[in-house]
Amino acid sequence: MNNLSVIKEPIVKEMEVFDRLFDDSLTSDNALLDSVFGHLRSRKGKLMRPQLFMLTGKIFGDVDMRGMHAALALELLHTASLIHDDVVDNSDMRRGQASVNKMFDNKRAVLSGDYVLATALKHAAMSANIRVVNEISALGQALSEGEVMQLEKSMSEELSESVYMSVIERKTAALFSTCTCCASVMCGASDEDIKRMTDFGHCVGMAFQIRDDIFDYYEDAAIGKPTGNDMREGKITLPAIYALREAADGHALEMLHRIKSGEASAGDISAMVDFTRKHGGIDYAESIMNDFHARAVDLLSFVGNADIKKALVGYADFVVGRSY
Repeated sequence: MNNLSVIKEPIVKEMEVFDRLFDDSLTSDNALLDSVFGHLRSRKGKLMRPQLFMLTGKIFGDVDMRGMHAALALELLHTASLIHDDVVDNSDMRRGQASVNKMFDNKRAVLSGDYVLATALKHAAMSANIRVVNEISALGQALSEGEVMQLEKSMSEELSESVYMSVIERKTAALFSTCTCCASVMCGASDEDIKRMTDFGHCVGMAFQIRDDIFDYYEDAAIGKPTGNDMREGKITLPAIYALREAADGHALEMLHRIKSGEASAGDISAMVDFTRKHGGIDYAESIMNDFHARAVDLLSFVGNADIKKALVGYADFVVGRSY
């Protein structure tokens, strides 16, 4: 049995309910909105974060409809942030398919993203839990702050691993940790267990983003993220940060300047990818990712339900072992 099967097995019924609720939330009598929503429904992917929510909730009890609304609010907030991010990054692809802005143009994408965001807030309120509403609101702030920090970083010559970690903590890990936090809250966990699962989500989210950034150093059109795509957007991620710090190569630093200024050629980007791989950047990033994975698994020692624990370990394993 593969990791995805292990993850899904304990939460089949919950995910069926969630899937219907997600589709129902993205419908509209407006023809344009309904076209955008149809596109979003068709590319909703593996729903990894709702699965994490359901698995976390089942440690402590059953996920009721109020919990479903909390999980939906989180996924819709995530969806809205991706729509807006693609506009900011001028990205044509998302999950191997055309992005909303590519399909419908930037104006329609921004307005549709706003509508999805408002729908997320509506479902957060339907959780009827003020702490969950506060957590989801704080998540929205963190996601926006992460994007702003990344934009500032792309315009700076500074190379800082700590800044990189701060960015991905807000852009990605905050979403995972808010999922595990809200699920624990909605299912009546103790403060100590809420903290454990929030930390678990954080570690999984950090590992997830580092794995995602490593993908950028390999050619794979299936994930919609060809080699060097981050660099074309002026983003320097953990593998290259390490390689540039360790090698102190003048030619590489000149390429870095061109990448940051948006003047890099395809040859510059290809050379920087090769430089990063040659100087241990991939190995280093994988070691940091694996440290987060190990910490995540250790945090599950308190989980008594063997099937749920197995599924959550499988979830962490999938995050670091996935090829897409």
